[in-house]
Amino acid sequence: MIQGLPFDVSRETFDRLNALEALVQKWSPKINLVSKRDHPTVFERHIRDSLQLWGHVQPGKTWVDIGSGGGFPALPIAIMAKQDKPDTAITCIESDQRKCTFLRTAARELDLNVTVLTQRIEEAPAQSTHTLSARALDSLSNLLIHAERHLDADGTCLFMKGASWKEEIAEAQEIWAFQVEAIPSITSENSRLLKCREIRRA
Repeated sequence: MIQGLPFDVSRETFDRLNALEALVQKWSPKINLVSKRDHPTVFERHIRDSLQLWGHVQPGKTWVDIGSGGGFPALPIAIMAKQDKPDTAITCIESDQRKCTFLRTAARELDLNVTVLTQRIEEAPAQSTHTLSARALDSLSNLLIHAERHLDADGTCLFMKGASWKEEIAEAQEIWAFQVEAIPSITSENSRLLKCREIRRA
């Protein structure tokens, strides 16, 4: 078990997570997947942080990660899905060509069920996905614009937010009506996972 996570991880899955960390370390100096100060703590700050979303994966349902960048949370979730929910299809939408090359390389080398779209989020075909995720991408108000385009009517958004999460919810509620659950982060006491549903314009 990875410390702080409420589920077991097989040795094969743990090896894949470590292999992902090695790939991020290899590629990051060239294309800035994570900041230089995060290089020593990729597993803790990015992989373990991403795995908080695993309990929200529904078997057989689609998952779309927007602004995927270095692959967080999409790639750790895809690694977990390979172990327990292999019919989970994950799509990454990322506009940076070089980061998309990394995402495709990681998916191929780790044998993951991941599709990568090299497009801007607002220009990608509407995905009608069951789950939409984003990490350190944009304000909640703007993320809900992407949800309006890509989320199925009964779908769920999982947005990883930092210390300003309360202010972002208040700002978004001026434009949007939605149900939100703020789930405490296991890696930062000031951060929250915002689980949003029933999204519509106010």
